[in-house]
Amino acid sequence: MKKKKKVVVYQVFTRLFGNVCSANIKGGSLEENGCGHFSAFSSGVLRGFAGLGITHVWYTGVIAHASKTDRSSLGIPADHPAIVKGCAGSPYAIRDYYDVDPDLADVPEDRMKEFLNLVYRTHDAGLKVVLDFVPNHVARCYVSRCRPAGVRDLGEDDDRGCAFSAGNNFYYVPGERFDPCFDLGAPGVDPYVEVPAKATGNDVFSSRPGVGDWFETVKLNYGVDYVGGRVCHFDPIPSTWFKMRDILLFWALKGVDAFRCDMAEMVPVEFWQWAISEVKLHYPTVEFIAEVYNPGEYRNYIRRGGFDYLYNKVGLYDTLRGVVCGSVSARAITGCWQGVDDIVGHMLNFMENHDEQRIASDFFAGGALAGRPALLVCAFLNRGPVMIYFGQELGERGMDCEGYSGLDGRTSIFDYWSPDVLRRQFNGGRYSNGLLSGDEVSLKRYYSRVLCLCNSERAIREGDFYDLMYVNLDNAGFDADRCFAFVRRALTDVVVVVVNFAGEDRDVSVRVPRHLFELYGIEEECSVVGVDLLGGGVEELSFSSVAPLCTCVPAYSGKVLKIRCRRVSGVVGCG
Repeated sequence: MKKKKKVVVYQVFTRLFGNVCSANIKGGSLEENGCGHFSAFSSGVLRGFAGLGITHVWYTGVIAHASKTDRSSLGIPADHPAIVKGCAGSPYAIRDYYDVDPDLADVPEDRMKEFLNLVYRTHDAGLKVVLDFVPNHVARCYVSRCRPAGVRDLGEDDDRGCAFSAGNNFYYVPGERFDPCFDLGAPGVDPYVEVPAKATGNDVFSSRPGVGDWFETVKLNYGVDYVGGRVCHFDPIPSTWFKMRDILLFWALKGVDAFRCDMAEMVPVEFWQWAISEVKLHYPTVEFIAEVYNPGEYRNYIRRGGFDYLYNKVGLYDTLRGVVCGSVSARAITGCWQGVDDIVGHMLNFMENHDEQRIASDFFAGGALAGRPALLVCAFLNRGPVMIYFGQELGERGMDCEGYSGLDGRTSIFDYWSPDVLRRQFNGGRYSNGLLSGDEVSLKRYYSRVLCLCNSERAIREGDFYDLMYVNLDNAGFDADRCFAFVRRALTDVVVVVVNFAGEDRDVSVRVPRHLFELYGIEEECSVVGVDLLGGGVEELSFSSVAPLCTCVPAYSGKVLKIRCRRVSGVVGCG
């Protein structure tokens, strides 16, 4: 039987990857600042991803979205500047679900062919393709020019004279013009006109969204009457359900292996239950990842909605960020896994993505090394997926002021840009370490060692988890505020992970309870050899309840010690 891999996702913002233009003019156009292309993901680059330990590549921003770039020669005029964020536009303001962003193609007329070639190359490298599915909202300018013959466009058959109808694809504010309560700021062009106004994507059911709202998007109608007391109208099945299911099937047919579903909890779970089962009927191996932030809804979206994985943001990410920054004790990590212990294999762990600030930014840790212990926890804590964001493995700081996004510690998703460390990785158009600093190369190697262990070590890939903190909270030889320790176990292979969030090396003594040995049916030994999977070398250790396991843990890092145990005679341990 083929072993099941632990999912390791590499999120890459496609527009920025491989862009070697160094102009970086604030708010610059495509012509001024350049753009990355599908072709940047050569077979060699993708093999490099696989060598990093990646199993899935999430190509962010592929589906055609609102933009100020004029493509009239392709029949795609620039969108009205008043309702586009940044020059390049938000990848979450979709303007055509059946098309890809022409900016990403070497030959824009062949953009879908080039995307399909990227899918083939990704698969040839042994990797899976993850694509965004944005189900809650679309760009205000949404028009599908590439929809298949016979497909009715979103809103094409709507009754715009009513605020809500179960047969409509959008929500309306009858008799009112779209009139945000701030200046849209588009001098020199005719005002943007939308009558009647449509509801805004973040559930603003009026004609006057604020500057902090998703004013560039409109909310899709899945049959929930939000204004009329949130009454659900799911029978008969709303037309929006069919249209969105067909979009998923369209991309699955093109070889997409998984969908990262944007703001999934803003769409009724009943839709997901229906749509995911419909897609998996035809493509049973397609995976679904949900962006869900309400822990109270986690089990609903897994057990009822059918999602394979959920963001572990409100919980592990928030706690680890606090631990890294020194405002939260490492003791709190235990509560993170306890809160999702029954669904822990479904939780996707991460420390960076396009929404969050870069670890190395001045707004977070101020340096990439401080994020290494959090990476160890994300990667090794459980059997669920782990994700990194492109450039995280190089210490990208996100401290550019690109344009619309401003200086905020994030890598802009709205602008044409070329982050320095990512540009230097493409030395003369070749993907290499040639122009990276020694520290950047060292960090990348560290990430590679960690991520590769996710699948090379059975105990980490599929083993049991045992938290050692409860027997070390009062241990004078173990700083429970800055260190975290746990065990992963598969049969007689035991991996002891000790993580150090402090900026100095720590000599630690880790207590191991008798219960662990009884639970797994393995012998206690006062002298064993531990192989350091992270740093290399071997150590002589005690692995028993009688004497603590003593080791030195490097600053901002950890020890990952593999111990080959013996079964207790006549006892068959679990697993």
